[in-house]
Amino acid sequence: MSIAAVGEIIWAIGIVAWYVIRYPFERRAKRVRVVSDRRSPSETIGLACALFGLAILPGFYVATGIPKIADYPASVWAVALGTIIFATALWVFRISHKVLGRNWSISLQIREQHRLVSDGPYALVRHPMYTSFLLMALGQAFLLPNLLVDLAGLVGFAVLFFLRVNKEERMMLENFGPQYRDYMKRTKRIIPYLY
Repeated sequence: MSIAAVGEIIWAIGIVAWYVIRYPFERRAKRVRVVSDRRSPSETIGLACALFGLAILPGFYVATGIPKIADYPASVWAVALGTIIFATALWVFRISHKVLGRNWSISLQIREQHRLVSDGPYALVRHPMYTSFLLMALGQAFLLPNLLVDLAGLVGFAVLFFLRVNKEERMMLENFGPQYRDYMKRTKRIIPYLY
């Protein structure tokens, strides 16, 4: 088995694990009433771009090898590093969901009895779920030796992040006021101590 095939298998296992982590929280969230919904066309575009760049295009590549023209040689060190980064992404993704609990939503929503979560990974960054997507995109770039697929993951993440994060923070400020403003002062957005 080639090292490129090993990277593809690890990526595919990671995507399945991502869905296995998300599914129970998605089911539970449907049972909690939404009191404020800020879904918009730009949010739909962001989610679609992330889905395309982090799942559809790389999944197509893993299944077919297309687009071969953007391939480059796989290396053991890249697959090993990609595995560590992707596993870290899944850990951050899981712990973020667990800490959010009933407050989690796939879109910009405030749920009944919503509270400001500032513990666990939220003690370091305001948006650890986006941190996990950034780590997934980076892990994908090391696991799958194809320049187009690598860029698609990073661009998909960036489009989602930059279309949503300001709206999300505005919604939290409207809902939690000074409490969220204080929280913003002591945390970074997605990279602890940096950004």
